[in-house]
Amino acid sequence: MASNQFGMRPGIILLREGTDTSQGKPQLISNINACQAVADAVRTTLGPAGRDKLVANSQSGRVTISNDGATIMKLLEIEHPAARTLVDISSSQDSAVGDGTTSVVLLAAELLTRLKPLIEEGVHPQTLQRHLRTALSVAMKRLEEMKVGVADLKSDGEEGQNLDSMLLKTAQTALNSKLIANHQDLFAPMVVKAVRALYDNNKENNNSDEKTNKLTALDDMRSWIAIKQIPGGDVRQSFLVLGGVAFSKTFSYAGFETMTKKFENPKILLLNVELELKAEKENAEVRISDPAEYQSIVNAEWQVIFDKLDACVQSGASIVLSKLPIGDLATQYFADRGLFCAGRVQEQDLKRVAKATGATVQTSTSQGFPESVLGTCGVFEERQVGDERFNVFTDCPARLTSTMILRGGTEQFIAESERSVHDALMVVKRCLQSQAVVAGGGAVEMELAQALLGEALKMPGKGQVVLEAFAKALEVVPRQLCDNAGFDSTDILAALRKQHTSFKQTGDDPTCWFGVDLKEGGICNTYES
Repeated sequence: MASNQFGMRPGIILLREGTDTSQGKPQLISNINACQAVADAVRTTLGPAGRDKLVANSQSGRVTISNDGATIMKLLEIEHPAARTLVDISSSQDSAVGDGTTSVVLLAAELLTRLKPLIEEGVHPQTLQRHLRTALSVAMKRLEEMKVGVADLKSDGEEGQNLDSMLLKTAQTALNSKLIANHQDLFAPMVVKAVRALYDNNKENNNSDEKTNKLTALDDMRSWIAIKQIPGGDVRQSFLVLGGVAFSKTFSYAGFETMTKKFENPKILLLNVELELKAEKENAEVRISDPAEYQSIVNAEWQVIFDKLDACVQSGASIVLSKLPIGDLATQYFADRGLFCAGRVQEQDLKRVAKATGATVQTSTSQGFPESVLGTCGVFEERQVGDERFNVFTDCPARLTSTMILRGGTEQFIAESERSVHDALMVVKRCLQSQAVVAGGGAVEMELAQALLGEALKMPGKGQVVLEAFAKALEVVPRQLCDNAGFDSTDILAALRKQHTSFKQTGDDPTCWFGVDLKEGGICNTYES
C-alpha cells in the first residue's frame, strides 16, 4: 500500500541473477570492438603471402598449423556472443564455397569498423540496415555485370582452352595461398579431374534433367570424392584413384596373407553382418539335463556361422566387405575358397563402394543373395601404400567416385594438405555450378568500391555516408594483401583508385581488372596474369 501511495512500483525480476542486460549504444560499440579483435587474429593469413598460425590446445595438447580462416576460427574457442557470429560466417563460407573464409571475416569486421563512427553519432541501426541493403544490391548488380562466363573463354582453335583451362586456373588460384602452393602442378589437375569426372559422368548417366542432375551430384560431392591421409613419404607421392574407391584395411585376422589380392571384373558383396564367433556373455546360464546336450549347443553356434559363410560363397562373390568384424575363422574360410574379405570397413567407405560398384548393402544372410545385390568393378587390388594396406577399386561402372591419397612427412602437414585440397575441390565445384569467374588480387573489391562511390553521389542524406563506408570497407582486401606481402598499402591503394577511376571502357571488356601485383609489387591486370 505504501509503495502505491508514493507512486512506486515493486521490482519484477525476469532474468536470472547475474545476467548481463547491457544494451544500447555502449553494447553495440562493445560488440564491434570484439569483432575487430577476432578479425585481427586471422588478418595476417590472407593471400599467397599470408602466414600460417600455430594453435595449441592446452587441454588435449594438440597442435594445429594452418592458414585456413575457418579452421583457425573454430580453434580459437571464442566466448563473446557477438564475436561468435564471425565464426558462424566463416563456417558457412567454408561449407558453401570452401575458400574465402578469411576474407568474409575481414569484410564483416571492416564494415562494422566503418559504421562505428555513425553509431557513435547516434544514427539508428535500422537506418544503417536499410542503406546497407541498398549498397548490397548495387554491389551485386555490378558483380553480375563483371563476371566472365565460360562462353567468353572459349577458343575457336583449341577446345582445351575453355572450361578445363578455367577450372585449372581456378584450382591453382585456390591452392596459391596454401601450404602445398609449390605443388600446384600435381594437385590442381587431380582436383579438376575428380570434379569433372563427377560432373561429366553424372551427365551421361542422367539425361532426363541434365542441369538438375549435375547440380545434385556436385552438391553431394563429399560422398563421392574422398580424401585419405597416409603419413610418411614425399608429398609428390600423392595420387588420385579416378573413377574408383580406395580405403585402408583397418584390421587383419589370421589367414589374410593367403587371400588372393587382385581380381579382374570381380563380383562384390557388401554386408552389415558380423561374421565372427562371439564369446558367451558374462553370467549367461544354460540349463541342460544331459552333458551331450552341451555339445549340440556348441555345434549349433558353429552351424550358424558356417551357414552365413556358405551363403556368401554361394552368391558367387569374389570380394566380401562388411561394416562389422569378419573373424579369423571367416577369413581363413574365404581364403581357402579363393575369396577376399575385409571387415570393420568404415560406413562412408562402404557407402562409397556401393555407389561406385552398384552393390546393395545386405543386413542378413538367411535368404541368400540374388545377383542383383552384387556389384562389380574393372580391377580390384590390395596395394601397399606407405605402412598401410589399401583396398583399391578401379574402373567402376558409375565412374563418379574418386579418392585422393595424400602423402606427407608430418601429421600437421598432411592435415593442412587435406584442408587445402578440400578448399580447391569446393572452389572448382562452385566454378562448375556458376560457369563464371572474376579476377582476384583485390580487383573485384576495388571495382565494386568505385561503383558504390558513384552511386553514393546520387543519394541524399545518410545513405550517401553508408554507401561510402561500404566502399571503404571493401578496400580492406587489397590493403591486407599489400600488408601481408610487405608492400606499401597506401601507395598501392592510391594507384588502384586512380586506375579504376580513370579507366575507360574500351574494347569488349568494360571492366577494370587491375589489382595488387604480389610478385613484383605495385599493380597489374590480375585477369591477364
